[in-house]
Amino acid sequence: VQLVESGGGLVQPGGSLRLSCAASGSRFRINAMGWYRQAPGKQRELVATITLDGSINYADSVKGRFTVSRDNAKNTVYLQMNSLKPEDTAVYYCNTVPALGDWGQGTQVTVSS
Repeated sequence: VQLVESGGGLVQPGGSLRLSCAASGSRFRINAMGWYRQAPGKQRELVATITLDGSINYADSVKGRFTVSRDNAKNTVYLQMNSLKPEDTAVYYCNTVPALGDWGQGTQVTVSS
C-alpha cells in the first residue's frame, strides 16, 4: 500500500495551493481519509478529514480556508488551500483516519514572502 502526496511548494501569504494524494491498495476504499501536517519542532496534526460518504471535518486553524475532497474512482484525495498563512508551513501528509500503516514522503508547503 502506498500513499503519494504532491502539489506542495513555495507560496506567498494569501496564496493558494492544491495538494493531491494518490493511494493504492484497499486502505483508501474502506476508510475515512485525512490530511495531516507536521511543522518543524511540532507534532503531526490532523487538519482535514473526509469519510467515504463525504462527511467532512476541519481543524479550527484551517476552517474556512481549506477544502478537502476525494475521488473514489481514482483513489485520490485532494486539499485545496486558500488564504495561506506563514503558520501553514509544514510537510503535509495523507493517511486514513485514524492513521494506519506506513506514511508517504509528504509534500512540503512553505508560505513566505
